[in-house]
Amino acid sequence: MSNTAATTASPSALPAIAVTSGEPAGIGPDICLSLAERSWPVRLVVLGDHGLLAERARGLGLDAGKLDVCHVPLVAPCTGGLLDARNASYVLRLLDRALAGCRAGEFAAMVTAPVHKGVINDAGIAFSGHTEYLAEHTGTPRVVMMLAGAGLRVALATTHLALKDVPAAITREELETTIRILHADMRIKFGIARPRILVAGLNPHAGEGGHMGREEIEVIAPVLEKLRAEGMDLAGPLPADTLFTRNVLAGSDAQLAMYHDQGLAVLKYAAFDEGINVTLGLPVIRTSVDHGTALELAGTGKASPTSLFAAVDAAIDMVSRRHCA
Repeated sequence: MSNTAATTASPSALPAIAVTSGEPAGIGPDICLSLAERSWPVRLVVLGDHGLLAERARGLGLDAGKLDVCHVPLVAPCTGGLLDARNASYVLRLLDRALAGCRAGEFAAMVTAPVHKGVINDAGIAFSGHTEYLAEHTGTPRVVMMLAGAGLRVALATTHLALKDVPAAITREELETTIRILHADMRIKFGIARPRILVAGLNPHAGEGGHMGREEIEVIAPVLEKLRAEGMDLAGPLPADTLFTRNVLAGSDAQLAMYHDQGLAVLKYAAFDEGINVTLGLPVIRTSVDHGTALELAGTGKASPTSLFAAVDAAIDMVSRRHCA
């Protein structure tokens, strides 16, 4: 296991991608160690505590000799499966280090292992998720959370909000901004020249003509009409309970859900352990696993790295596309 400061690579070297190891008591270190079991067409740099990774590797019987580690020290000793709020600042330093490296050109992209939002908040640090944190720390006024897998690319109009707060958060202005970001990054990051996007309604049956709510009539439909007039290929507002059926999905490139569970329950049913999270609208490339810290699996050897591998593959594709543009 090499220990490196991850200095800027020369133009002839492979591009470097930062991989944050996430909550130290969870499976993040385990799945990051699995990266050494496969060859990659880029240089992967795992950000984390060198001692923690070495100890976890010994316990799992993994050969981590080829793992490239950028050492970020723990605040407190860590035992797999046992959260410690003292290490909340460590988890955020991993993100800060990766983000700084991306913005400086040291890293071409960042891939994130899962964090535990609860323990970060228990430490007195307001934290609602990677998506919001990265937006704030890049000064990006609006980003879009999208999960992808099993042929789906599900973006969200709202993210980590209580259900009671969702309707008020879906305004014409916010929805228009979301769709513009989604459309732009489908072209830039996914290479789709004219993406077809399916847009869900907020209410059951997309409001049933106003009998089950008027958000579709007063907010969603007017925005879609405006953007269609600009040439965007948008379908909706569609009833969410049928949007994800095979016939409706056929030929679409992305799907926009109005709130977290409306879209992600479907995505995670179809692609749990294989899906990825992509933050759209950021000035840097960021992908992530689509699962949590799985504390009960930490150090057991039962954690699957499939989602992390998929997230790295997606980041590599985006980096390659950007370099070819």
